[in-house]
Amino acid sequence: MTRLLTNHIATITELREPHKVLERSGGKPVAILRNSAVVGYLVPEAATEPEPRYATLDEVRAVMERRRAINQPVLDYLKDK
Repeated sequence: MTRLLTNHIATITELREPHKVLERSGGKPVAILRNSAVVGYLVPEAATEPEPRYATLDEVRAVMERRRAINQPVLDYLKDK
């Protein structure tokens, strides 16, 4: 017995209307079965991780400035060492 990685399933025949399969899954991945065996997974875009976003230099500087009072005691401690 194969373990499914999702609790939503569809048959190859149901893939004639993939939009209905995805709507029924509520944005979760769907296991595609053929003769009761998993042949693949249909993963909607909403279920995938977005590309990582990197902070700009201005954003990093703004956070450092906002946290200056919090970070300063650590710097003072390190100077004493």
